Amino acid sequence: MENTVKVIDVVWHTDAIYELLLERNGQAFVPGDCVALYAADGQASRPYSFASGADDPDLRFLIRRMDGGEVSPHLASLKTGADVKVSPPFGWFRPGQAGDNAPAVFIATGTGIAPFLSYLRTFSSRPPLMCLYGVRERKDAVAAAFLREHCDTRLAVSRETAPDAYHGRITDLLPELRLAPEIHYYLCGLDAMIDQVTDWLEEQGIDITHIHRECFFNAEV
Repeated sequence: MENTVKVIDVVWHTDAIYELLLERNGQAFVPGDCVALYAADGQASRPYSFASGADDPDLRFLIRRMDGGEVSPHLASLKTGADVKVSPPFGWFRPGQAGDNAPAVFIATGTGIAPFLSYLRTFSSRPPLMCLYGVRERKDAVAAAFLREHCDTRLAVSRETAPDAYHGRITDLLPELRLAPEIHYYLCGLDAMIDQVTDWLEEQGIDITHIHRECFFNAEV
């Protein structure tokens, strides 16, 4: 059953990407879970993955404000103390949690990095072998420093050059991945990226049961 929680803060990282902090109110979840966050009318909603750790005192969601959207502009406008309607956690994407401490690789575009942040904030002692993180502009990589502190992270920036990043698409970095049948590969973000990486991994002999996918955005047709 949905409940109502209060806003702690809205923190802007760029002119389009912000982090929504909500009171925890005892809510339990595991990294990879989502909740539905609702618009002002209490009817329209969108799913957002937790970016906070499972033991953090508050709930964090990394959100891109979509012009003309029903939910993200409303959430972006909220002030401290405002109420937000929230669903119970749900989901099946479980980054780094395949069991028996199986080695993992994380691959994300944009705000699709959120469930991987949740994982690292929960299981900091069990980092992935590597994380590939693709963004449009360097400023969009809002958690790059945190990621590099906790795991081997390769950043790809598609629209500009940056001294600490590869200039190009995240798929250009695939040859740097470690490949082995025991590794689990977790993909989150744009559907086109997910499909391309899945095809490439299968071509390298990785079984589809070791490729885990969570689509955040659909490519424009």
